[in-house]
Amino acid sequence: MSGKTWIVLLVSVVAYRADYAQHSPLLPRPQQVRYGSGNIPLGALRITFSSPTTTEDRFSAEELRWWMRERTGLAVPISSYGNEQSGELEIVLDRAGSRDEPLAQPGEEPGTESREAYDLTVTDQGIRIHARSSAGIFYGVQTLRQLVEGEGARAVLPIVEIHDWPSLAYRGTMVDISHGPLPTENEIKRQIDFLSRWKANQYYIYNEDSIELSGFPLLNPEGRLSKDEVRRIVVYGRERHIDVIPALDLYGHQHDLFRIERYSDISDEPHGTEFDPHNPKAMPLLSDWASQFADLFPSPFVSIGFDEIFQIDAATHESGAATDPTALFVKQLAAVSILFQKYGKHVMAYSDMLGKYPDIISRLPSGLIAVAWHSTSEDPTYKRRLAPLLAHNVPYVVQPGVKSYDQITPDDDTAYENIDTFLAAGRHSGALGLIDSVWSDDAQLLLRMSLPSMAYGAAAPWQSVPMDRADFFSDYARQMYSAAIAPDIASALFNMSAAESDIQKAIGAQSMFALWEDPFSPPYYQELAAHQEDLHQARMHAEQAETALIHAMSLGADHETVDSLLIGSELLDYAGEKFQTPLDLTAIWDKVGGVRPNAERWWNEWESQVTHYDHSGVTDLMDRITDLKTAYRAEWLQEYTSYRLASALGRWDAEYQYWRGVHEKMRHFNAITHAGDPLQPLNEVIESPILPVPPAIQSK
Repeated sequence: MSGKTWIVLLVSVVAYRADYAQHSPLLPRPQQVRYGSGNIPLGALRITFSSPTTTEDRFSAEELRWWMRERTGLAVPISSYGNEQSGELEIVLDRAGSRDEPLAQPGEEPGTESREAYDLTVTDQGIRIHARSSAGIFYGVQTLRQLVEGEGARAVLPIVEIHDWPSLAYRGTMVDISHGPLPTENEIKRQIDFLSRWKANQYYIYNEDSIELSGFPLLNPEGRLSKDEVRRIVVYGRERHIDVIPALDLYGHQHDLFRIERYSDISDEPHGTEFDPHNPKAMPLLSDWASQFADLFPSPFVSIGFDEIFQIDAATHESGAATDPTALFVKQLAAVSILFQKYGKHVMAYSDMLGKYPDIISRLPSGLIAVAWHSTSEDPTYKRRLAPLLAHNVPYVVQPGVKSYDQITPDDDTAYENIDTFLAAGRHSGALGLIDSVWSDDAQLLLRMSLPSMAYGAAAPWQSVPMDRADFFSDYARQMYSAAIAPDIASALFNMSAAESDIQKAIGAQSMFALWEDPFSPPYYQELAAHQEDLHQARMHAEQAETALIHAMSLGADHETVDSLLIGSELLDYAGEKFQTPLDLTAIWDKVGGVRPNAERWWNEWESQVTHYDHSGVTDLMDRITDLKTAYRAEWLQEYTSYRLASALGRWDAEYQYWRGVHEKMRHFNAITHAGDPLQPLNEVIESPILPVPPAIQSK
């Protein structure tokens, strides 16, 4: 980009910030915005076309009409090309190009001359969206939606002139359907629709063995998308200018295949995770899969994985293996790439193994696009990830991540820092694009909690300036919700993010895994006293989020996006309470003293507060986890199929049984001791087995 263009952008950004408080926030930020004075009402508008319409043009018009009815209650008519009428302001969809490809293709270019660029003007004479392609028209429509101020009959559009284009050609989101729950077809469509609002143009379905393949009836029959579902998803994405791309793993991460006895011998280990490149059955199977995936996904791109290969050294030391420990890896990478290239696919593969073994880069198959991934921020240049690729001129995209796969709720601080820094490093060194990854490793994730982070990762690679992290929750909420509801949602998102950060200080970064651990076990019990304030702050923030969300729902906030947030905030509060409990009980225990007191004092100071059957410290946790389980199960079934639900709920059942066991141990202790007996440390009571009660005590 020339120095002159950067100056124009800088001036535009300064002007935009000056007008920011007066107008609706725009996400992503357009490259150039100039507001005028005044506005026009939306009462008498008509959507028209400046040229013969295509299916894509008509779709954009219908989307705009539907949304305006939802936002204002107005029924905006659509006129056919050549059927313009006077007396009403027009929204003119002005597509100038004659040949149109709705999806990003290999060799796509960003910038002012991009196929996706658009101009949008609003004057008192009408509205015009001008673009070379249907994609540009569609993105102009998304920005027009965001410009609307006010609601109902009072809705207006500000006088404005916008020139906008993408700063990166490829702006993708990858959603994992294999490690955890299986999203329904409709949920994936909701995600695609949501991402299109923020100008994403690629959606990667991360699939290990979760898509139906002919000839493999035993491969996850209850936990996969059917071919017909995939085909419908592909069409749905294309309508919204989002290319649906398979992200596969065709070397490692294949335990679902190899646990089937029929295929176990193709693995490097018995029922293992990685293909054995020596096995002559491997390539015919992969050839069959390549044919089926190429037919199912018309995208010109395919990602074949090849990351985290843990057995390279072991495999190459087998009898007859090559002396080079990476030779088999490169051989299979080239062979699988060729399988897809013969179907015209541009092959992508993860680059972590290239960083580990940079000597193999010179032997990579021709045309390979590397995917440089990392899910936390590191050296701002990401030198370890990018330097080997840059040294050999390997084309690449960067893949940061939404940090929600091991967490109770999304760790936004980590995710946004990762997105911002990796994107900046990628821009500086010539990345083709960005893929924002959404993993589901903990198999407990309610993905709708991650929608704000997905919007952040979709918007960031379009705009040229850094994301406004400080105002993002507010800007996002103002675009997603009504003016009355938006402040509550923004407050909830801020407080949930703060609560997750606080809870991690106490129980670690993998907060969802830690949630199910024994808080009286030494690794936690010995450290909790140093984190009393963190637990307190986590609960305070979580309860502020709960309060805001309950208020938002009383005002009519939609359950589709808010229910998961409410469950998340309640679960953060539960986590804080759970890990406060050892501290609270120990404080009461120590206050009682080293010897069990008389019956009245024991009841008043211990039993009534801690071990009574209702409204006591331990039974409260039993009540909360069972109530939360009911809400969690209902939300799961809104987002996912029932696949793995029973397994996921097993953790919730075990949590209840843990506290039930603690309750029984404490009541057992009550039964076997009496006034004057010494009191051992509380954690020893909790961790000790229940011994039979002597008959003499039972008779009492």
